[in-house]
Amino acid sequence: MEGGEDGRGGAAAQGPEGRPAPEARVHFHVARFIMEAGIKLGTRSIPIATACTIYRKFFCETNLDAYDLPDCHVFHFFCETNLDACDSYLIAMSSIYLAGKVEEQHLRTRDIINVSNRYFNPSGEPLELDSRFWELRDSIVQCELLILRSMHFQVFQHPHKYLLHYLVSLRNWLNHHSWQQTPVAVTVWALLQDSYHRGLCLRFQAQHIAVAVLYLALQACGVEVPAEVEAEKPWCQVFSDDLTRPIIDNIVSDLIQIYTMDTEIP
Repeated sequence: MEGGEDGRGGAAAQGPEGRPAPEARVHFHVARFIMEAGIKLGTRSIPIATACTIYRKFFCETNLDAYDLPDCHVFHFFCETNLDACDSYLIAMSSIYLAGKVEEQHLRTRDIINVSNRYFNPSGEPLELDSRFWELRDSIVQCELLILRSMHFQVFQHPHKYLLHYLVSLRNWLNHHSWQQTPVAVTVWALLQDSYHRGLCLRFQAQHIAVAVLYLALQACGVEVPAEVEAEKPWCQVFSDDLTRPIIDNIVSDLIQIYTMDTEIP
């Protein structure tokens, strides 16, 4: 069923005066960390998307109070933050590590730790291979096993392959000059990447997300699909028969909230 998230990191999590709740702010920051760390690790877009999804899935379905996470004091040597945020970043690092295996782009834990250290301490010294380093490495591996158990080895389907097909089809429909003069393709891929700041792929079908980001990109670029008025069915339903306007509106609304949250969270 497609709809809103619950309070564990979704749109419903609101703090005073309508501002994002602390937990929502943590998840937003951690998603950004996963994306930036993935880029610095040379990871492809699909493993980064998988890492974000694994992270979101874990926190949507898991009560951390029921598990004994590895002691987070080993994480404080490069992340001075509260315990809950520390747990989140530890899960994020394990998610990156696991996503590399799932998507067959294996990453070394040492590289993940070094990139994470550089993320939190841009001007700091490289980490030494001391006892704290090995404790953190062991924590990442232990958290990976915890994530696997909690997710029951579920495989995710991402919108990327659908979006690529839709873009090629739409390019053939549109006027060649209009396509060349407007950044539709660049915009739509950016929107899809930004969608992983939230758990859209856990609440909506992959093909629906692909159509919705394409719809929003066309709106943002002021591009109209030819013969839309005369067509027997909207172009959106040509790509996905079961897609309705309320679903598109819900996805677009969530995407817009991502950018709203970005301006509200320091």
